[in-house]
Amino acid sequence: MELNSVILTIGSSVSFFKLVNYGIGKLPIAETAQRNAWKWKNISTSFVHSLLTGVWSVLCFCIHPQMAEDLIETYSVFSHALVSVSIGYFIYDFFDMVMNQKVTHSWELLFHHVVVITCFGISVLTCRYVGFAVVALLVEINSIFLHLRQVLRMANLAKSTFYRVNSMINLGTYVIFRINTLAWMTRWLVLNRDLIPLISYTIGSVGLAIMTVMNIVLFYRLMRSDFMKSSREKEVRKEKEKEM
Repeated sequence: MELNSVILTIGSSVSFFKLVNYGIGKLPIAETAQRNAWKWKNISTSFVHSLLTGVWSVLCFCIHPQMAEDLIETYSVFSHALVSVSIGYFIYDFFDMVMNQKVTHSWELLFHHVVVITCFGISVLTCRYVGFAVVALLVEINSIFLHLRQVLRMANLAKSTFYRVNSMINLGTYVIFRINTLAWMTRWLVLNRDLIPLISYTIGSVGLAIMTVMNIVLFYRLMRSDFMKSSREKEVRKEKEKEM
């Protein structure tokens, strides 16, 4: 794709997610989330991005299976557009957080977005590693349930059956599409290091290392919040029942 097309796609994506956020703001907001309406809209917009790009990334490999055999040179306009659209979203979300939240509260996500924009930017500008970027976007399949979890918590539905079911699916997809995907990407990068320029290899390696650490920390937080906490609460209830 020409540079003008890339800029147009990214710019259109920024505008699209801005409109999505605006549209969500016009919809009813859960009463318990009204005190932080910005966060509700931000997470809901992120949910739309995850749903869109998660499905899109799978379709990329279904429509153009040759890309799975060569993640460096082989790509389609469809997959290139996906990576460009995702860049647009991360640019939009970066500025949305900067303008509406203290940097000290969101520095991890801001740093994450900078890394992703840099890596994906190299891909769309050079038209190389597009397949590798699409593999990275398979992570968004888990993000669908991760963002839904946040929405349910803000709506004060953390004790509902739907929340518990979503927590189980979230944990399963976290392992399959997030941890396993990052592990596979790291292995692929090491095995193909002779085919990748030093600067691209370095940026990719540093990016994956950062993502891996962040995702391990997030996994621990999820386990502690959704599963370890539930176990402790059950133990406390049992102790109280014995005392009675």
